[in-house]
Amino acid sequence: MPKATQHASEAKSDVIELVGMVKAYAIQETVGPLKTIGRTLAFGSAAAICFGIASVLALVALLRALQGETGTVFAGEWSWVPYLLTVVGAVVGLGLGAAFALRSGSESR
Repeated sequence: MPKATQHASEAKSDVIELVGMVKAYAIQETVGPLKTIGRTLAFGSAAAICFGIASVLALVALLRALQGETGTVFAGEWSWVPYLLTVVGAVVGLGLGAAFALRSGSESR
């Protein structure tokens, strides 16, 4: 085989190998992290939905406890107080959650 043909054949195989390596690297650096991000978003979304449902149920339980277990304390003109206390509890819970999220976000940087 002449040297020119052998050199061209080696160059062609080197180019094919280079293209294959570039494709493999691109897939490794894009598809892998995207899968990880997708998995994180899926678990985070599921956790947020579960936490939201649990929070609503806890607030309803607080309201019902204030209405039913306090006897006549919140009867008559004071019947609005359990609702106010429940809203205050919700705002305090949101504030604590936001403070925790902001503190956790600043520590990771």
